[in-house]
Amino acid sequence: MAVYVDENTKVIVQGITGHQGSFHAGEMIKFGTKVVAGISPGKGGTKFQDKVPIVNSVADAMSFSPDATMISVAAPFVKDAAYEAIDAGIGIVYILTEHVPFHDTMEIVHQAKRKGITVMGPNGPGITVPGKCKIGIMPNQIFKDGDVAVASRSGTLTYEIVEAITRSGMGESAVIGLGGDPVVGLTFIDVLKKFNDDPKTNKIVLVGEIGGNNEELAAAYIKANIKKQVVAYITGRSAPPGKRMGHAGAIIEKGVGTAESKIKAFNEASVKVADYPVDVPKLLR
Repeated sequence: MAVYVDENTKVIVQGITGHQGSFHAGEMIKFGTKVVAGISPGKGGTKFQDKVPIVNSVADAMSFSPDATMISVAAPFVKDAAYEAIDAGIGIVYILTEHVPFHDTMEIVHQAKRKGITVMGPNGPGITVPGKCKIGIMPNQIFKDGDVAVASRSGTLTYEIVEAITRSGMGESAVIGLGGDPVVGLTFIDVLKKFNDDPKTNKIVLVGEIGGNNEELAAAYIKANIKKQVVAYITGRSAPPGKRMGHAGAIIEKGVGTAESKIKAFNEASVKVADYPVDVPKLLR
């Protein structure tokens, strides 16, 4: 299997009749993702785009044997939606929603770990394996099948760097958005393990940002365990301490989480750090 998802992955969409959910479910179908059902309470028995069955609950969707779910519901309802999916035993739960309450996310991640479920996000752009499966909101046209795996804490920077890789003539084996909140389901180390074990992946790109110590921990893991080439980019170098920059997780406090500390850690792990997103492909050659 490819990293987390492949061409056989069956996906359901929680919130498929909402503005965001319906648009991105449609784009996923265009990409080739097997969207087998959508969930929208009270609208069961109807169909999305005249072909995808809509049901009232995740329990009702289990007859379609889903492997993954995309959650696109308002922040106050994310916890209930995620618990529905986790309790049903769906293996991958990707949460797109932004502004999910901090403690809700902590409880979701804790419950998922107890049940052996992989949670991605919240506040992330999704996961894509080019030519096979896309879950989330990443633009369809930026991808090309290849051997570069990308993991990112930033949505729009993911698109920019992936497009630069594609334009350079290289391509991607997998692209994973971790999410921009202080607490998310996956860390860089989690995906590094997957990338390292994936025979199709030969090169790895990590797109980090200020805040927390995710990048520093990843650098230590790379130094000890990863033999494949790794390139990084860190955004937020000019951010003043104490000011949140875009994401809830992008904040420097008391000298912790600075761009300088992350770049230093990567340099010590022999990871080249790009000055600009467009420089990433040059460092991969």
